[in-house]
Amino acid sequence: MLIYSILSNIKTLNIMALTYMTKDGYKKKMEEIAYLESVERPRVSAAIAEARDKGDLSENSEYDAAKEAQGMLEMKIAKLKDLVANARIIDESKLSTDEVAIMSKVKMKNVANGMEVEYTIVADSEANLREKKIGASTPIAKGLLGHKKGEVVEIKVPAGTMKFEIKEISF
Repeated sequence: MLIYSILSNIKTLNIMALTYMTKDGYKKKMEEIAYLESVERPRVSAAIAEARDKGDLSENSEYDAAKEAQGMLEMKIAKLKDLVANARIIDESKLSTDEVAIMSKVKMKNVANGMEVEYTIVADSEANLREKKIGASTPIAKGLLGHKKGEVVEIKVPAGTMKFEIKEISF
């Protein structure tokens, strides 16, 4: 009962989370916001208007679906705007290749099988495995952060523990 009382008295809980991004990542998020606002928002509004023209709204599933799509779109736009509002752009000129940090491109060798892989450690919002960009909160990135070239690191992943030798650090 006490928890319910406390929760019912909280009007708004606003937690600001800083996100570190590259200039390119920031630009992509801004382009996505512009696309959603200028293309998707009018498309969803047109779908609502079309469904509204079909008559009784109380039994109109098309109208309900269009309104739900509008709510999801507006939520996505709001989350993206919050993300960029709390973003801090990383100045790549101040980064060092002495040890693995966010924005580091790391070439490493799997000690068990000798296979070499290369990943860039980025903010989670910019992670894209196809582009070989892994989020800083992933187990591999966490295990590499702070280590230097030549070190062998043991990283706990869902499949067990893996050993990687850091071959090269660049940007």
